[in-house]
Amino acid sequence: MYKEMDKKYVLNTYPRNYVNFKQGSNATLFDDKGRDYIDFTAGIGVTSVGHGNARLANAIAEQASNLIHTSNLYLIEPQAKLAKKIAELYGEDVGTFFANSGAEANEGAIKLARKYGEKNFENKRYKVITLAHSFHGRTITTVKATGQKSFHKPDFSPYPDGFSYEQNIKDIYGSVNDETVAVMIELVQGEGGVQPFDKKDVQKLAAFLKEKDVLFIVDEVQTGVYRSGEFLATNLYGIKPDIITLAKGLAGGVPIGAVLTTHKDLFEVGDHGSTFGGNFLSTRAGLEVLNILESYKNSGELDESFIYFDSKLKEFALAYPKMFDEVVGLGLMRGLRCFDCVDLSKLIDSAFKEGVLVLKAGRNTLRFLPPLTITKNEINEGFKRLKNAFNKVN
Repeated sequence: MYKEMDKKYVLNTYPRNYVNFKQGSNATLFDDKGRDYIDFTAGIGVTSVGHGNARLANAIAEQASNLIHTSNLYLIEPQAKLAKKIAELYGEDVGTFFANSGAEANEGAIKLARKYGEKNFENKRYKVITLAHSFHGRTITTVKATGQKSFHKPDFSPYPDGFSYEQNIKDIYGSVNDETVAVMIELVQGEGGVQPFDKKDVQKLAAFLKEKDVLFIVDEVQTGVYRSGEFLATNLYGIKPDIITLAKGLAGGVPIGAVLTTHKDLFEVGDHGSTFGGNFLSTRAGLEVLNILESYKNSGELDESFIYFDSKLKEFALAYPKMFDEVVGLGLMRGLRCFDCVDLSKLIDSAFKEGVLVLKAGRNTLRFLPPLTITKNEINEGFKRLKNAFNKVN
């Protein structure tokens, strides 16, 4: 019934699998037939503290019973608390603008950079350099910022001017000119194949951009909120960007986006805004998620999960030497790079039939983004099911 309803009334923009999930418990989902699935996707990196997390659910319910929304024309207490918490966990004096998604956060970052280019130079700087295989969102502007031609469909043109792409970090140096206002990168390219950049290369780039007075924007929509093992991958890389964007795991499934910047006085009243961004519900959820994950990190449990998942992933890859070329990624943002002869769609379909959810990234990478709170038992069961699935297609 619901499949037909979906097909009739919902716009056809997703390649849906018509399973009907009804309940979740940490990294385990249950469908309407009572069948369970190990979730190695976390809603594409969103359900950071797992499904059905009691602390998050109670915080959301308590907030919803009092206030959900009043607008940004008035003080929003959990918004102020969340902004303070973000600055404390990052360890830098940043101000935060709250939006509703990663794409909106990246739009805000680009607007902030463009204003910097207007205010600080005699001849306006407005161009933004990104990298090939990057992904920064699906709005008209963030699609154009995305360094993948497959996203630049003529159906939606013309696109905004002012974006260019380089293959690698080392190519950026020769492209910066007196019209360049910012360079925007992901420290680990998610959609581009779970590809981390070298720490020294990133640090060298950060120093170069600072010297040239070019803003450094780091898109942490996927890597942020402990996905890398630290609060921000920025912390892990030892850099201090001018602007950082967050979304996905920040509120555990409640829509949210955030723009962090050290240029706290650049935006003025009226420069940017959002009706829903940073409302009571989303920021209360975000605050609870950060409190949960901070404790999880400080207890050592987060690092234990990372180490255990890594060991099981490598063990799994070694069992299929003709299928997998290498293990990639960091933290709980991981991938298995497949040989070109491997049909990833068949593997993912077979995995689903065995009751484990996995993702595709780039052209040939099997991607893993489990909840950060995943247990050893769930990890074991997930890889057990993956072996059953792959044995049937191998």
